[in-house]
Amino acid sequence: MSREYKSDVFSMLLEDKANALEVYNALNNTYYTDPEAVEIIQLEKGVSLSIRNDASFIIDTNINIYEHQSTYNPNMPLRSMIYYVNSLEDWLKQNGKDLFSERQIKIPTPHFVVFYNGLAKRPEFEEMRLSRAFCLATEKPEIEVICSVYNINPNNNLNLKERSAVLDGYTYFVEKVRGYQRQNMKVEDAVNAAIDDCIREHVLEDFFRNRKDEIKKMTHLDYTWEKREKLIRKEEYEEGITQGVSQARKDVLLRMIARGDSKEQILELGYSEDEYHQVIQ
Repeated sequence: MSREYKSDVFSMLLEDKANALEVYNALNNTYYTDPEAVEIIQLEKGVSLSIRNDASFIIDTNINIYEHQSTYNPNMPLRSMIYYVNSLEDWLKQNGKDLFSERQIKIPTPHFVVFYNGLAKRPEFEEMRLSRAFCLATEKPEIEVICSVYNINPNNNLNLKERSAVLDGYTYFVEKVRGYQRQNMKVEDAVNAAIDDCIREHVLEDFFRNRKDEIKKMTHLDYTWEKREKLIRKEEYEEGITQGVSQARKDVLLRMIARGDSKEQILELGYSEDEYHQVIQ
């Protein structure tokens, strides 16, 4: 059985300032034209970009943290908060800001966006909120993070993709990979064939032509890493079985959830729906 293709191609696309600016404009109905107004910040996972409204001085600063998901992950607000705090800490140091100053420090405005194109059926648009993860629910959360989630699978958010050749082209590429995988191609061969299709059909042609070898190498590394992760999860699961107590299984399950493993990944290891829901409630 072929595995679901999980790609960092999206992050590679947004490393290009012009691509990042195009996606930003499509999302925000803006018309910025100078890619040099974009400052790309590479995070551990994910892409952050700052749009500066004036080339000579900053009138307004937005930090936009864009993430791609091929597997639905409900922990995105928590991850986004961590990304923002880490980047904000660096920003404060770089700009010589004193947290103990008597003057209020104006900080970059955060915006969190998730682009989803996994196989599980999800709404065309939804919001994830950090407050939904609180152990004790509250009507007035004292801290909140809201992630706007856009489903970019075919037949979803068509207007958005009409405004962005990057999003539309990325969807085309992923669908090509999936189509070849359904023909029982190995993932590396499917990616290679999809890249050739994109170049031939002039879909993000320059990107795929210039970075083809890098994408192929990255796909191989991702596949190797994913196999290693599955072995680790299997060992943790077997550890719980060996100990023979429900608490051990629960502890292992909690570790996997905290690490960001999806429900689908957890159920694949033999956990039941009941076990999963008992832990996350």
